[in-house]
Amino acid sequence: MSLLTRLMDHSLDDGYAEAAARHGTRPRGERLPQLLRGRAWLAAGLVLTALVLTVGAAEARIEAPDLAREREELIDRVEDRTAAVDDLDRTIEQLHEEVADRQREALAEPGSDRAALLALLAGAAEAEGPGVRLVVDDAADAGTGGTGGPRSSTSFADDGRVRDRDLQRIVNGLWLAGAEAVSVNGRRLTALSAIRAAGDAILVDNRPLAPPYTVLAIGDGERLLERFRENADGRYLDALQDNYGIRAGLSARDDLRLPAAAGLSVRHAEPKENNPS
Repeated sequence: MSLLTRLMDHSLDDGYAEAAARHGTRPRGERLPQLLRGRAWLAAGLVLTALVLTVGAAEARIEAPDLAREREELIDRVEDRTAAVDDLDRTIEQLHEEVADRQREALAEPGSDRAALLALLAGAAEAEGPGVRLVVDDAADAGTGGTGGPRSSTSFADDGRVRDRDLQRIVNGLWLAGAEAVSVNGRRLTALSAIRAAGDAILVDNRPLAPPYTVLAIGDGERLLERFRENADGRYLDALQDNYGIRAGLSARDDLRLPAAAGLSVRHAEPKENNPS
């Protein structure tokens, strides 16, 4: 290589170094190790991330059987408790029936017309005779909206569903029309019976009922039917049908049978005086 060539190369290298210094960069020979170190750190980060993900997946696979087993155990415990509660409910119902039978036996004294009448009016005995059968059901296109609470005293609900207040007014209208005994879906009503709402369900004496609601009323069938249609509660039922699509069927019947009230409780009693012999 000639002296002129070497001087030109040296001059170019010096010029590149000066330009690099002015612009804050370094010659290619000095940047190569930094690039290698950066790539090494990047590779190490990727390896560490993969390691963390692998360990997490392995731990998840290890914990999954434990979680599944705990879930199954909880489900079994819930089912066992539910079965136990159902058994207790059946036992309570049987005890209520036994108590009611004892009360009916105590009231039904041979030759005592007054006791039989009291048992009938109190709901402690079965009732049989002519009367009225009323079936009330939600509208065909009843919605599921609304709060599920009772209707207000001044307006109707707008979802086409029968509410507890509707059933209360229907039953009260039948009593007012002269009914001697009333039942709703096979549950005999007494002076202590309550019709109320719990969410979307209607409860009669704390027992949920499902539509359609069949109301039976013992009394003078045709006369009872006419009086109910003429009173305010009968007209209320007509308004439910006309304005909100509530379905209802009302008819007089010659022979109805109503069961005795379940769980009838005696709150007041007086001892019977023994007749002197």
